[in-house]
Amino acid sequence: MPTITTTTIVNAPPELCFDLSRSIDLHMISTKRTGERAVAGVTSGLIGLNETVTWRAKHLGIWQHLTSRITEYNRPVFIVDEMVKGAFKRFRHEHHFEQQGNSTIMTDVFDYTSPLGLLGKLADVLFLEKYMTRFLLERNLAIKVYAETDKWQQLLPSSSSEITK
Repeated sequence: MPTITTTTIVNAPPELCFDLSRSIDLHMISTKRTGERAVAGVTSGLIGLNETVTWRAKHLGIWQHLTSRITEYNRPVFIVDEMVKGAFKRFRHEHHFEQQGNSTIMTDVFDYTSPLGLLGKLADVLFLEKYMTRFLLERNLAIKVYAETDKWQQLLPSSSSEITK
C-alpha cells in the first residue's frame, strides 16, 4: 500500500490552483503522453463534489478505463478523488492547497493498493510507484504552467473575476 506525496509551489492564488486541479480539460492536456481522454461522467469543464469521470488511457502499454468520484470538496483548500472502478485495487488521491504569501503550496497524497497481491507489491517496488510519481509531477507541472501564466484563462474564463480577487 504505497503512499506517494508530492509538493509543488505555484506562484498563484489557491482558488486558481484548486480550480485548475479539477479541470477535466487541463488533465487531458497534462496527460497527452498517455492519450488520456474523459469518456463518461464529467467529460469537460470542472468536476465537483459527488461527480464522476471515466478516463480512457494507455498506461504501461495497455489501454485502460478508470472511474473516479470526487468524495470530499472544500474549495479552495482540499479536494479528494477516489477510484470507483479501474486497474488499482483502490486509490484515494488527496489534493491540498495552502496559501503562503503570494504562492500556493500544492500537496498531493496518492494512497493506493495495487491488484494481484504479491505480484502487485512487486510491481510497486519495480516500477509502478515511480511511474505514478512521475505522472503526478507532470500533472502538477501543467497546473503550475497554466496558473503562473495567462493560459488558465483558456480553461477557466467564467471564473476569472472570482479567481483574481
